[in-house]
Amino acid sequence: MYRGFLEEATARAVAGGRSVPRIAVIVVHDGDGLDTFTRFESALRSAGPVDAVSVLVAEGAEVAREALADLDAILVAGGLTPAYLESLRPRFGEIRRQVADGTPYLGFSAGAAIAAERALIGGWKIGDVEVCAEEAGEELEEITVAEGIGLLDVTVDVHAAQWGTLTRLIAATEAGIVDGGLAVDESTVLIAGAGPLRVAGRGSVWTVIAADSGVLVSSAAATA
Repeated sequence: MYRGFLEEATARAVAGGRSVPRIAVIVVHDGDGLDTFTRFESALRSAGPVDAVSVLVAEGAEVAREALADLDAILVAGGLTPAYLESLRPRFGEIRRQVADGTPYLGFSAGAAIAAERALIGGWKIGDVEVCAEEAGEELEEITVAEGIGLLDVTVDVHAAQWGTLTRLIAATEAGIVDGGLAVDESTVLIAGAGPLRVAGRGSVWTVIAADSGVLVSSAAATA
């Protein structure tokens, strides 16, 4: 996954006149975020040369405009999804513009969830009905959907098999809160770009679709 992402970033860097890609690693944190940045920087370096730029943002603060300047790719880490949404919201338009212009985007957990047009940012109940574990609720009780970055026109949930959040997406679809979506397992990546969607990694991506008879669920394992 990192290699493919880095290859795209490097191609963009070379086209812009530099040999090593400059990649923003965005971490929204309630501490200092340095350990998370270092982990992603090491993973990127294991795939090839990279100029990883740390964008460490405290929960409640917004990502600075200049943090997204002069980049060849954007990586958004994981953490508290509502906090990522609020910190990045002022930069949604700029991220959409850059991705539309060919800048690769890689989102982990929260970074994947908020990439959608309609982002499922947390919650573990619909009314009084529990639909997943409280620990997966992202500090929200009621299932909450918000306007996301808009890189995907389908809602994304994460940690599907591991956290049991597939049931949250199923329940949200059945209740009409979202129009279906994709639930991604851990150690699994959904690759969207030119051509059809692809799945890589050790797990599955689950597709949830509303139907006249209820909800249809299917899974796709790695194809790349």
